[in-house]
Amino acid sequence: MSGLTGTRPNAGVLYGVAAMTVVGSSAAVLAGIADYPTFGGQALRYAGATLVLLVILWLRRVRHLRLTGRELGRLTLLAGTGLAGFNVCYVEAVRHGDPASVGAIIGGVPIVLAVLDPLLRHRPPSVRLVAAAVVVSGGVALTQGFGGGNLVSLLWAVGALAGEVAFSLLAVPVLPRLGPLRVSAYAAALSVPLLLVAAALADGRGALPAPTAKEAVSFAYLAVVVTALAFVMWYAAVSALGADRAGLCAGLAPASAVLAAWLLGTGSPNAADLVGALLVGCGVVLGLAPAVGGAADRDAEPDAARDGSGRAAR
Repeated sequence: MSGLTGTRPNAGVLYGVAAMTVVGSSAAVLAGIADYPTFGGQALRYAGATLVLLVILWLRRVRHLRLTGRELGRLTLLAGTGLAGFNVCYVEAVRHGDPASVGAIIGGVPIVLAVLDPLLRHRPPSVRLVAAAVVVSGGVALTQGFGGGNLVSLLWAVGALAGEVAFSLLAVPVLPRLGPLRVSAYAAALSVPLLLVAAALADGRGALPAPTAKEAVSFAYLAVVVTALAFVMWYAAVSALGADRAGLCAGLAPASAVLAAWLLGTGSPNAADLVGALLVGCGVVLGLAPAVGGAADRDAEPDAARDGSGRAAR
């Protein structure tokens, strides 16, 4: 048993929504580690998540599978781009520009996945999914605000966008054999040394100070809930729905961040937040309604039904 590999489309929608809602909640938690070195903190987060995922694999008696050279290379690339690379690009983008504009650019993930995923499978993109992705990304941009920026910030933000896309697309060929649990555990483990290198280059000997009690609690939440739990749910959604349809759920993260801030009393939604959240919801429903209803759709063929080369296996 590889864990959640045979997830049905209806459950895949729930996993995708839950994963991105959890990820959005991290925005309120990140304030608790704002003073901790960024890359060292991310290394701690992924190390903790790796430990949690390995324990889950052991408890569920999911046996280790020997990785082929291609699988190891793909997972290493996933860890380097979708995890470590994303963090490096995001930090540099925010350092050189406005966080709102960076968030708006990264909000284009649903559009890129809706177009690129079917093209990689040698199929034309679904007009319905692309339209839904445009609505979702527009809602994200409205929620984030457009802010201001410069060319350097733009380039780093595009790098972060590419990392977000790679996080899903690079996992597609290995999910059928390894399953969401193994992919999440292996990717998290492979990202730790990469982040430690980035931490050493950025902060030297001060890269891993002892966390305060508040920081430790924040890291624990990020490792267990936002990383271990959310990663497994996300890959279960990608396995069941395909990266193109699951990508629509990515727009829920900014909306849930606004909700989390409101619930915790650290912020309150404005009109743009509410309209943006409404657009995101409409886009998600437009794109995923056929999956929930079980309608036959050539564009809805789940990635779990593909072999390791990305071709349809049935």
